Amino acid sequence: MNRIRPTGRGKKIGTKPANFTLCVSLLAILSLVTITQRTAFAEQPPPPCHPNPNAAQDEATVRGRDDIANLPDPLKDRLAQLANRPHSVLPLQVYAEADGASQLFQYYLLDTTGFEPNVFTTIIPGINDTAQLTVTGANCGLPTVGAVRVVLEPKPGLPTDPTDPRAFIDIFTDISGLFVINNESGWYEGWMIHDLDVPQVKPPRPDGHAQFGTITDADAVALKKMGSGNNVPGNTFTADGKEVRLPNVFDHFPDVQTNVVPLYLSMGAYNALQQSDAHAYWEFNYLGTNWIHPLYELPFTGGFPDNFGEPPDAFSDGEIGKLQSIVPGSGPRGVKNDPAVVGDNPNLPRDPDKFDADIDEQREFRQRTIPSGLAKEIFLDVYERRASFEPEIKNLQRRLFDAYAAEVARVDTNGDGIISAVEGDIDTASDGFENNERLFLPPTVFNRFAVTREINDGLLAPRFSPSQRAWIITGALVPVQPAVAASAGRDGDDR
Repeated sequence: MNRIRPTGRGKKIGTKPANFTLCVSLLAILSLVTITQRTAFAEQPPPPCHPNPNAAQDEATVRGRDDIANLPDPLKDRLAQLANRPHSVLPLQVYAEADGASQLFQYYLLDTTGFEPNVFTTIIPGINDTAQLTVTGANCGLPTVGAVRVVLEPKPGLPTDPTDPRAFIDIFTDISGLFVINNESGWYEGWMIHDLDVPQVKPPRPDGHAQFGTITDADAVALKKMGSGNNVPGNTFTADGKEVRLPNVFDHFPDVQTNVVPLYLSMGAYNALQQSDAHAYWEFNYLGTNWIHPLYELPFTGGFPDNFGEPPDAFSDGEIGKLQSIVPGSGPRGVKNDPAVVGDNPNLPRDPDKFDADIDEQREFRQRTIPSGLAKEIFLDVYERRASFEPEIKNLQRRLFDAYAAEVARVDTNGDGIISAVEGDIDTASDGFENNERLFLPPTVFNRFAVTREINDGLLAPRFSPSQRAWIITGALVPVQPAVAASAGRDGDDR
């Protein structure tokens, strides 16, 4: 890059009017900034694909936007990169939903390098090398990258601490390099991922079961004996007790896989636009969105083992899709409901977002999902409470089915095996607690993000979960402390 150097003539500038001198200086600075920005992400597709003719202008527009100007440099650079590339629309505008600006407190930078290459992300000779590219590889092979911004809405009367389950959170996703899905039975889906950790030790309940969100002394002893002793309070739990091994490019399904236990929270369905860019907005709160798929679907997605230490075998056992959750209930070992009572009634079509109302009878009572903190409680039973929950049961599927039924029953007051909007409301009392705040995980514990390529299989769980066989892009959480202003303008509806 050429540097701007002073010359002897610079001494005469002082004889010019002050405003002229200022203009010259500003023009020099702007020229330097423009050169820097143009070279930072001059990333256009090679022929025969076509470049973005407005790349410099689009990048400058994004960098100068009030919702982006204060962001950390790595995030700002990624959004500028997306703007520089061919696109249908620029990265999503973040509008304030309160008098104060929305506050960015974490983000994720996404790419395709954090998991085993698959047919969606890689050309594999003899498998898909003559087939039309359908997911990644757009714009003549530009790498697929994205960014996820997580902001807090400082609404009147609501918490401004993102770890408070009553806070309202907005999530904005922008991705470059995903082909549009023309098959109506397919879509992309985003997921925030919480890797199960080892909680603190506390005395058990009177019945011997661990208290909510804890393990017992006996559980802790059993966990510490696993593997190399990784599973102690405060650490990320690993299924083999060894050092944490996150998904990476050296994985090999089904025998070489990550040893962490992920909880997936859906960010909803995506599709791409004409220029292969995808954009999505999601609200993260207790009003039906901070809820997780019925975990009893996992043994039938294709990536779940029958027993501890075994590779996934649902496909080889012919179990994919064997169980559905279309009629909600508490799973194979729980309450099974009459489809005519809680099925999707055409006279009263199901609306899972009908969560809040002044009259409880108008709120949704056929929820298939469960609050995220309750889902974690079930996983603690399955994986970590080796002494306090069914110590005699070693089969992983049986433990999952039993734990799901048992933990749902603690919150389900009418015994139908469903956590309704009323029962799962944050202000409802349950299981001896004065409210349900404990049932909702904060966004700050979702340490990873992934996008998958889904098909219409009828399941709410991710395809092939918990494996990465349908992953197309992923990234790790980056906290922002203190949070920074990250919105511009005002949303038309502050709901």
